[in-house]
Amino acid sequence: MQEKQLWGGETAKAVENFPISGERVPVPVIHWLARLKGAAAAVNGELGLLSKRSAARIEKAAAEIAAGKHDRQFPIDVFQTGSGTSTNTNANEVIASLAGEGTHANDHVNMGQSSNDVFPSAVHLAALDVAVNELLPALRQLERSFARKAKSFQNVVKAGRTHLMDAVPVTLGQEFGGYAAQLALGGERVQAALVHVGQIPLGGTATGTGLNTHPKFAEKVRARLKKESHLKQIAAPLDPFEAQGNRDALVELSGALKVLAVSLTKIAGDLALMGSGPRAGIGELLLPELQKGSSIMPGKVNPVIPEVVLQVCAQVIGNDTAITIAGMQGQFELNVRIPLIARNLLESLRLLSATSRVFAEKCVDGIEANRAGTKASAGATLAVATALNGAIGYDKGTVIVQKATASGRPLREVALEEGVDAKLYDATIDLRKIARGNR
Repeated sequence: MQEKQLWGGETAKAVENFPISGERVPVPVIHWLARLKGAAAAVNGELGLLSKRSAARIEKAAAEIAAGKHDRQFPIDVFQTGSGTSTNTNANEVIASLAGEGTHANDHVNMGQSSNDVFPSAVHLAALDVAVNELLPALRQLERSFARKAKSFQNVVKAGRTHLMDAVPVTLGQEFGGYAAQLALGGERVQAALVHVGQIPLGGTATGTGLNTHPKFAEKVRARLKKESHLKQIAAPLDPFEAQGNRDALVELSGALKVLAVSLTKIAGDLALMGSGPRAGIGELLLPELQKGSSIMPGKVNPVIPEVVLQVCAQVIGNDTAITIAGMQGQFELNVRIPLIARNLLESLRLLSATSRVFAEKCVDGIEANRAGTKASAGATLAVATALNGAIGYDKGTVIVQKATASGRPLREVALEEGVDAKLYDATIDLRKIARGNR
């Protein structure tokens, strides 16, 4: 049975005023907005500003919304007034309807709050929650997948490549270890940004002054939310006017997500190239065969998961551009592009979380080394002559490599012809030793 309409006239006006995208405010923001209002009611009850009965009814109604029981009651387009006032009003009206008994949307549900502090606080908390409980675990999973492969591939020697050209040999394990480290650093960047994301502007009300709010209100609400959510980053802002006048912390987090997208782009691109072929490409990796790669070419297999990763990363980088522009457009005591920031930041977090899990489970965990391909590439790269530099010098090595390249003859044959001692060559051109470098 369809739930009856719980919102009131102001929500109806907003629905009529903003027929823009058909896309609503991200659900995690709605849920956190409700948690904030439930905690606010409880604190106002403790402070004697609301009756215990009214506070309890508002808390119960807010908890139902936070649990996702009334998501359909939030119909306003995400592209709305830049402070999120429409959605804050929507929440006040729905909670008041659920609470009943004369509960007033503004006087009771919105007590001690303004759209200008409570809506951005909800966005910060939603981003913090998704980052801590979804993105960071997914990144750790992907990092571990690459680390396991790094260990299993530690003795698989292959050609190194710089500028897409042959370079001295490396191991497949070294490459995968580098990918694992990229992801670990990406997680650290996200973690560092969350310190500032957790500093919510709650308590500033209209302009940061805290007008119409009890002096202990914000501190008590933060403490309650921190205890209930286990999000240890929730904290007071360094300055209430800083916290209300800009959304720099969300821009910072988006920047960390952009860096992560750049890292994943590099990694996914490498895997697709190393798996290219199987006969006419590089052919050093065997990627999992998940589905048919062509509707016309029998047996074709494509790097479908790396291609998904690359598309998601492009979207995340685009989202960051919009977030950056939105972050620049606050004037005086308020940033007024918060719904746009919320929409793009929550999408980036969601996409990167899901993509990291899928990348680990459907691609990296199933990758195998094409040992014939790695052996062929390691043996074919003329850059191994670099190991002879200490004995014969760079210029002599250049002559040998150029002659071998022009003639197509084996490097050893040309080197011996140019006067390199056979024992010296064989002792020096040890592919495993070269790949170890100075280790």
